[in-house]
Amino acid sequence: MTEDPFIAGLRAVFEADPELRPATVSAKAGLDKSTIRRMFEGAIQSPRRATSLKIADALGMSIEEIVNGTKAADSRTVSIAGKVGAGARVPVFDAYEKGDGPQVECPSGLSPHNIVAVEIEGDSMEPVYSAGDLLFYTRWSAESVPSDAVGKRCVCECEEGLGWVKLIREGREPGLFDLHSFNDQTPPMYGVRLKWAAPIKLHWPAELARRVEA
Repeated sequence: MTEDPFIAGLRAVFEADPELRPATVSAKAGLDKSTIRRMFEGAIQSPRRATSLKIADALGMSIEEIVNGTKAADSRTVSIAGKVGAGARVPVFDAYEKGDGPQVECPSGLSPHNIVAVEIEGDSMEPVYSAGDLLFYTRWSAESVPSDAVGKRCVCECEEGLGWVKLIREGREPGLFDLHSFNDQTPPMYGVRLKWAAPIKLHWPAELARRVEA
């Protein structure tokens, strides 16, 4: 029996990106965590279009791109969501409609699926990160601070709606975090409540970023 074109294309997307997890993508799509796994096992042989749309959206693709495999082959760009503060107070950086921000070539070793880039503003993370540098991260959950973010350099959003790049540590009270800078002249931010945080996958100095003209 011939496999459904969407499921076959979806399988190819997962095979091309070892970081993707069926349960994680299913949950991000607002579906039962077992949905994609059941597709791959044959328990779901022909998904509804509404289900396919949710999965495609969670992957940052269209149904047609998944079926045809066009994005993986032809589109290796990542959207820049906006700026993130390193000392500077920058409003939440999702400044563009999804996928409509400036584009930069996807760095080697990263998959363009669910990778977001932000540009640094400020100097609190000098000499490691500088203003104008790009940070790449994956944000699977809209409202959470995963346990693996603690103790790592992260892109995050505080409850004031400001975006930051900081080293995150647990605060003295449950649900609060301490945000540390690398620059000795910038004091830590103690007891911050975060909406979400995502560990940084890659840092690209400004001079290496290859922007793609629309």
